[in-house]
Amino acid sequence: MTSIRLLLAGVAIATLPALVHALPREPAAMPETPAMQSVAHLGDFPVVELRRYTVAPGQRTRFATWFDAYFPEAFEQLGAMVFGQFLERDDPGHFLWLRGYHDINARPIVNSAFYYGPLWKEHRTKVNAILPDSDNVLLLQPLPGQSIPVLPAVDPVDEPQGADGIVIAQLLPVVAGRETEIAADFVRYRVDGVRPAGVLATLDVPNNFPQLPVREDGPWLVWLGIARDEEALRRLQAEMAAVGRELADGGGLRGTPETIVMDPSRRSRLRWLDSRPQ
Repeated sequence: MTSIRLLLAGVAIATLPALVHALPREPAAMPETPAMQSVAHLGDFPVVELRRYTVAPGQRTRFATWFDAYFPEAFEQLGAMVFGQFLERDDPGHFLWLRGYHDINARPIVNSAFYYGPLWKEHRTKVNAILPDSDNVLLLQPLPGQSIPVLPAVDPVDEPQGADGIVIAQLLPVVAGRETEIAADFVRYRVDGVRPAGVLATLDVPNNFPQLPVREDGPWLVWLGIARDEEALRRLQAEMAAVGRELADGGGLRGTPETIVMDPSRRSRLRWLDSRPQ
């Protein structure tokens, strides 16, 4: 057993026990196209927040519309990335989104600029009025070779219907030190019609922007993927159920895994894209 120590901005931020050869790099979430080349300059975002909000009853569509309209490009201009934003199918009051930073030191800089800046000041009153809980947040980092891809923004001309596909997140409360061992089982999720979109583990560092709380009940392991359609989703869910049972029997989990099935918002970058040139 070896260890991989991740260095961000010259600061060691976490150590994960790593079985490097057990974690081959996942296939890309989107085949290489001119559209993918257009986002290559944005770089990597190896510090990730999985933000799971509770929205007031009947207000999720309104919140999602505001989010799409106001926020993704604002964070991009500040050097962060909104990977995608999603509507949970099993709970009409939940909205989940993924925000990435170039390193841990960028997190307080970006958030200070945004939350004390003019855009948030303009919209915060009406947004907060329908957002009773925004504190369910996991601070994460990708396992080696398992980063969330930055997909091209939804094109309002070529994609007038908005983002396609079904996004899936599996949250596993893992026993500390077994993250990469358990992640090796995710190879079984490579079913037809499903593209992997990242494997993340708890980033166990102090919260350097305490105005935004993060959970401290880790470690967590998160698998992300995109299904083409309902049939592909059913195949994936069958594999997930089998893997979950085996992991529970093997003692690698601290609790029951949760699988979150989501529809991307109209402007979510993380979505199903075909391989036609764009």
